[in-house]
Amino acid sequence: MLIQIGTDQVVHGDEELIRHFEEELTTRLSRFSDHITRLEAHFKEEAADDGMNRCCVLEARPAGRRTVAVSHHAGSVDEACRGAVHKLESMYGRADHRKGGDSIRHQSGPAGS
Repeated sequence: MLIQIGTDQVVHGDEELIRHFEEELTTRLSRFSDHITRLEAHFKEEAADDGMNRCCVLEARPAGRRTVAVSHHAGSVDEACRGAVHKLESMYGRADHRKGGDSIRHQSGPAGS
């Protein structure tokens, strides 16, 4: 799974921050590495009713499927990342545990062949 991290002008993406989040995302999402070929993380600061807050947008690019995007707003980039990862984990957990999901997804030809 290739991980790409981007930041806006306010959330500075120095080497330490990028390395930290690459490790965090790799660790938390490693069980989905067979499904996700590329993961893009975007960190930015946005205006909120109570001031400024951080936002993490995760775009997962699964093999043979549409891109999945989730976002989470929080007071820090760490909290925003954890929240977005949790949402992505929930989405993939639901997809893998749907009744008949595996047999439908892995079926290679018409029924009965």
